[in-house]
Amino acid sequence: MISKGWEHFNHQADIGVRGIGSSKEEAFEQAGLALTSVITNLSCLDPKEQVKVSCQAPNDELLFVDWLNAIVYEMATRKMLFSGFEVRIAGNSLRGNLWGQDVDVGRHQPAVEVKGATYTELEVNRREDGTWVAQCVVDV
Repeated sequence: MISKGWEHFNHQADIGVRGIGSSKEEAFEQAGLALTSVITNLSCLDPKEQVKVSCQAPNDELLFVDWLNAIVYEMATRKMLFSGFEVRIAGNSLRGNLWGQDVDVGRHQPAVEVKGATYTELEVNRREDGTWVAQCVVDV
């Protein structure tokens, strides 16, 4: 059985986010959770509102950065936090759904603002055990 999940990893003043899943799409989705958890505790979110995003890039690594930056953009412009993610990848195109809610500072107590995904420690690959990993450092 392939495990899935997300985690953070240390990187000087910034934070690494890593998604792990049985598919590339699932690894991207899990990285979305890791991204949001940099900002707030996921358990305090009630993901009711859906937002659609799409990205295109010439390879998986750049597509991953574009995906995370699309989430960051939607968080900033809509003043929302997301804890539900669905990704469909076809070739060099990604279509995604984000589920979240408006930021409530008292309830969500945002710890930091994520400014964007970077190319630092950027990696999207399939491990020997079949799991997919998608990771990079985000600027906070």
